[in-house]
Formats: sequence, structure tokens, C-alpha cells
Amino acid sequence: MSTDVDLLAAHVAGDGHAFAELMRRHYDHLWQTALRTSYTREDAADALQEALLSAHRKAANFRADAAVRSWLHAIVVNACLDRIRRNKSRPTVSLTTDESDEPRDDRNHYADLEMSLVVQKALMSLPAEQRAALVAVDVEGYSVSDAAQALGVPAGTIKSRCARGRLKLAEKLDYLRDPGNRI
Repeated sequence: MSTDVDLLAAHVAGDGHAFAELMRRHYDHLWQTALRTSYTREDAADALQEALLSAHRKAANFRADAAVRSWLHAIVVNACLDRIRRNKSRPTVSLTTDESDEPRDDRNHYADLEMSLVVQKALMSLPAEQRAALVAVDVEGYSVSDAAQALGVPAGTIKSRCARGRLKLAEKLDYLRDPGNRI
């Protein structure tokens, strides 16, 4: 089985299937990263598409000083942040409210779903830079130094963004500590 670095090198050398194999390995992770970093599913989908096109075109520029997954992760986060910045200057409105493209889960986990929505809403209320740092460190499990490298900022910046973001999340979710708010 080829490593990610081998597949990226094969893609650069002209193998038409190598990049597709990389996407099979990492697409779910990259999609979840885009969803957590973006404000809407549409923005996440657009940013992910832009990021994958960018990675496909710029694969020859990959320096093996980080894992391919980290490199792809950084490209996706940066594409999401770019889209957020663009949207601030020219806001758009979705034409559809249908989200039926999601696969259905027939299990009844209403409490988990409700908690997930509450936490997601609180996470989405954070500034984009704090959210990206928190997602990288606390959700994706990257070390502070890896997150700093992926997001292109100093490690101290990641630490402060995470600390500020955690404080804001704690304030927004403090009401959940009340036993009367639990199922």
C-alpha cells in the first residue's frame, strides 16, 4: 500500500489515479473540517472544492516537512477562512433550505443531536480564527505546534486563540451545567 507522500509524488508524475486515492483516504476528514470551519454547508462545500482544486494544482509544491493530511487540512482551513472573508465583503443568501443530500441516520439520538446543535451553534458564534484554532487543537487533535504550522501563525497565537475561544464557549454553554437542563 502506497503512503500519502508516494501517492502525491505519483500524482505529480502524472498518475491519474493517485490523487483520487488520496481523496478516498482523507475526504471525510476534510469535509468535517470544512463544515466546522464554515458558517454554512454551502460555504463548506464551495471552500472544500476550491481547496481540493488548489491541492491538485499545487501538489508539486508540497514540501515533505509535514504529513500530506496536515497539508490538505491547512489548505481546506485557509480556503474556508478566505471564503468567510469574501462573504463579509459581499454577503449572499442561500436559495434553498433543503439539506436532503445528507445520508439519513435512522437511530433515535435526539438528546445527542440537540447537544451537538447547541455546541455547534456556540462554536459557530466564535470569530473564524478562534474557531479554526479550536477545531484544529480540540476537535481534530493537532498539537499546538502542528496547528500553528497548518494555520500559518505562531504557536503563541494558537494558544491565545484557543484560550479566548474556550472562555467564550464556556460562557455560552455554562447553562448546561445546571442539572435541570439535562435529559
